[in-house]
Amino acid sequence: MLSALRNVYPVPEPAELKISDRGISKIFRSKRRELLALDNVSFEVYDNQFVSFVGPSGCGKSTLLRMIAGLDEPTSGELEMHGKPIEGPGADRGMVFQAYTLFPWLTVRENIEFGLTLKKVPLFEKRAIADRFMELVGLAKFAKAYPKELSGGMKQRVAIARALASNPEVLLMDEPFGALDPQTKEAMQRLLLTIWEQEKTTIVFITHDIEEAVFLSQKVYVMDPNPGRVRAEFTIPAELKQHPDGRDAEPFMKLKRQIVSLIGHHHD
Repeated sequence: MLSALRNVYPVPEPAELKISDRGISKIFRSKRRELLALDNVSFEVYDNQFVSFVGPSGCGKSTLLRMIAGLDEPTSGELEMHGKPIEGPGADRGMVFQAYTLFPWLTVRENIEFGLTLKKVPLFEKRAIADRFMELVGLAKFAKAYPKELSGGMKQRVAIARALASNPEVLLMDEPFGALDPQTKEAMQRLLLTIWEQEKTTIVFITHDIEEAVFLSQKVYVMDPNPGRVRAEFTIPAELKQHPDGRDAEPFMKLKRQIVSLIGHHHD
């Protein structure tokens, strides 16, 4: 088995360990066969951290996220939040998928308020929270619009606002910008970073886009497929994002090439 490679930068870890995953494996069983989807995967996510997982199809990224969400459970190993086993979904975790998953019969405001309505949050407070997040994602003028009237990027902004409105400790995002055109995708990435900096929400992000992972994250886990394993762990130095040349800067490109090389040679 490949041991995880690490690159070490002088960046301190955030103080509080939020999610820990120790030696997780996942086997999918059918009448005809067993499929080992994840094999002995370990990782850590700290409070207020932005962590991404990248890797080719079949590496178990989405399976891993579903287990953190409590929608699936590991076959073996320990998956904990605040030191307690994750046992099913909870309000402490919000989820955003690639498909927009909005309710087509509800307006933008009603979609964002949905979780708050389920929690029986008083109307005045619910409206104030929805107003705040519509403003945050730039949709204040579209409060009464329905999903069919929105572009893909706008729909995904509603989905993010809806997830954040319930005040989750962790935002889980499964390739949320994968269906967007490049220009909209970049705008959404910048918006997400702004939201993360303002809201201090811990984010676990799944993507196959290596550039996206390096741009957004503080830490990137690179995964191998068949079965899914952690191949390498990269801590992204803050100065990489502050370079005046942005994504064209040589340090950014160098790190991107390193990860591309690892994924391209995952059978080595």
